[in-house]
Amino acid sequence: MSGRPTVLLLLHGPNLNLLGERDQKVYGRSTLLDVEADVAAVANRRGAAVIAFQSNSEGALIDFLHGHRRLASGVIINPGGLTHTSVSLRDALEAVRLPAVEVHISNTHARETFRHRSLIAPVCVGHVSGLGRAGYRLAAELLLDFLERTRREGSDDPKEEG
Repeated sequence: MSGRPTVLLLLHGPNLNLLGERDQKVYGRSTLLDVEADVAAVANRRGAAVIAFQSNSEGALIDFLHGHRRLASGVIINPGGLTHTSVSLRDALEAVRLPAVEVHISNTHARETFRHRSLIAPVCVGHVSGLGRAGYRLAAELLLDFLERTRREGSDDPKEEG
């Protein structure tokens, strides 16, 4: 795996296409393109590439994940509202066996009670929440660090990392 280029999938769930327009007190003024540029800058600086995808459809997110699983090294995902409801997206992340970091712009634990539980987090190697746009940069750094560490230690299985 060490000779393979590092490719991160950056998945955005429902309503994230409205970043910059949607409730700016919660989500800020940055757009989805701003977020994607931030992640690409972190990845490029570290010799990795990013493939970004946004959909308001659960099935499209799952299809994208399935379709890119052999190309990708890891996943950064903001599932939006699917975080709290999608067993199917959770199962897809688990099935593709790629290390993933879940990211949220807002602190989901400081919001409505129904947002406190993530179905996605248990199949991820990390979770970043409440840091706004900077959370995506941190998620990219965390995922790239994780990938480097597992390559150095000789493990391609994210479940083997402690």
